[in-house]
Amino acid sequence: MYRNAMEDLEEWLRRARRKPLVMRGARQVGKTTLVRLFAAKHFERLAEINFERDPRVADLFASKDTKQIVRLLGLHLGYDVVPGRALLFLDEIQARPDVLAALRYFYEEMPELHIVAAGSLLEIALEQPSFSVPVGRIEYLHLGPMQLGEFLRAAGRDQLADFLRTLTLGDEIPAPIHEQLLAWLNGFLVVGGMPDAVRAFVDGDSYRESEAVKHSILSTFRDDFGKYGSRVDVGRLRKVFERLPHLVGDKLKYVHIDREERSRDLSAALHLLNLARVAFRVRHTAANGVPLGAEADERRFKVLFLDVGLMATATGLTILDLETAADQLMMVHRGALCEQFIGQHLLYDQASWEEPQLFYWAREERSSAAEVDYVISVGQEIFPVEVKSGKTGKLKSLHLFLREKKRTLALRFNVMPPSILDAKTSLADGNNVPFRLVSLPLYLVGEAKRLLHDLP
Repeated sequence: MYRNAMEDLEEWLRRARRKPLVMRGARQVGKTTLVRLFAAKHFERLAEINFERDPRVADLFASKDTKQIVRLLGLHLGYDVVPGRALLFLDEIQARPDVLAALRYFYEEMPELHIVAAGSLLEIALEQPSFSVPVGRIEYLHLGPMQLGEFLRAAGRDQLADFLRTLTLGDEIPAPIHEQLLAWLNGFLVVGGMPDAVRAFVDGDSYRESEAVKHSILSTFRDDFGKYGSRVDVGRLRKVFERLPHLVGDKLKYVHIDREERSRDLSAALHLLNLARVAFRVRHTAANGVPLGAEADERRFKVLFLDVGLMATATGLTILDLETAADQLMMVHRGALCEQFIGQHLLYDQASWEEPQLFYWAREERSSAAEVDYVISVGQEIFPVEVKSGKTGKLKSLHLFLREKKRTLALRFNVMPPSILDAKTSLADGNNVPFRLVSLPLYLVGEAKRLLHDLP
């Protein structure tokens, strides 16, 4: 299945002096498959080592002599690891983080050898105080679940994916194409973007097979909890994991997870799930300028789950719900499915080497409370983002944001075709200001920043 990240790997391949590349992401987002496809396309051989299956191979990296390490790897694998002809792939490297530290010597002494490392729980290993990251001598590629465009290509709908990728705001989307894209969006909300679930859906032409795979993936995450036992109570971790899919879209309050637990203990469990990339914090930002993270509040945040399909399964959305019309389906859980869908796309809609991050804005005044679902930046412009699960919806919070921050551009996602509206805020006090509202159908989220950048 095609992944957009293949283009990032090929760009890394073309560099004259590249660093060892470390792929970061949750379990089962497709890191290993992507590397294997990349190697098959560009190398004669893939020299693959999995440190979970055979942690003793890490002993071969004990020497600081890179040539000696490569010779020993050749003896272990039964063939020579030739720079330029073989890709050295170090999988599940979190099992032996000392190997990651040794990669600095390859950058300094053997940059001609292409090295990719990956680890599903790597973030947890990197946080250990005893571990020293080889800063400046490795680079990262962050991989998340498949996006809607990749889902379309996996399903053999390349023409629809190409249509989205080349669309401009001046183009009209014919009604039959619009309805077809909404139907595929509907399917993505249930199947999601975990590659194995997508493959089961495509190969078996069955939502039922995809559902079985998603249950298996959720079980895999639960099985991992035992690996955190020295840092947090496993039962508490399980409790937070089970509740998170039900809390997407709302400011997180630990009392909504368990009234009897201390916030500090629940926060520690959530932190580990963040490190495992199973959950993400959407932090509050004052949004007075870019970068948005400069004014982020670590204590105020919402949460996203890893994937909308997993969220649908975890919250009990069944195959029978597909009988519901698209706009009604997306009202499930107060539109939280739509907010998750938009959020997970925006989270990874940036350069692959940048740490995924996303923000929202809120004002918590008793007489004038407001909350904007997301806030993004395109260049120096800041866009408040509202996600509507149907055709219409009030935009009071967006209007408050625009006036308070003296901004003139806003973005709304709904199920209607694209449009650009020149309007004024409509607040009760009458002190309203002009702004431009870009409205996009939910299925265009993967192209949103490109379209906003080219806004006429």
